Amino acid sequence: MIRSKWLLLSFLAVVMSVLLFVQIVIATTANFKVSAGQEESRTLSLSTDDRVLIEFTVLGGQDGSTLHFYATYPNGTTKDFGFVGNHVQRFVCDKDGDCLLHFSNTESSEDRFVSLDYEIEHYFFGLPQMFFLTIVIVCICLAAVAVFILMGRPH
Repeated sequence: MIRSKWLLLSFLAVVMSVLLFVQIVIATTANFKVSAGQEESRTLSLSTDDRVLIEFTVLGGQDGSTLHFYATYPNGTTKDFGFVGNHVQRFVCDKDGDCLLHFSNTESSEDRFVSLDYEIEHYFFGLPQMFFLTIVIVCICLAAVAVFILMGRPH
């Protein structure tokens, strides 16, 4: 009876520790309109060492499907990409904070539609989050097996 309670408590402890460490990879798709003469911004909350992938496509307009795009990174730098219709960007975040993506349609008299896809992958100690968590889970399982074996031996 005591052994089954101990195993149940051990299992619950393992599950709780895994849930504490798990953070979902953030992958989002957003579609939005940038009205003529307006600017839209999107905010990405980032942590140090996050790997970020940003992709977007601009649709609409008789005078071309482009928007003025620039990004402000958590370290305070701003990078202007000019007028783009399709854009793919990868970077590693070097500071905690927000990354602001600016989509400006101030130069046009027609609305534009933006299809934005981004993915944020978290890293721990230079390892991808999923690999790090796999190592943690394997270590916990090995420790649980060792404790189970040691408890099964007669004293």
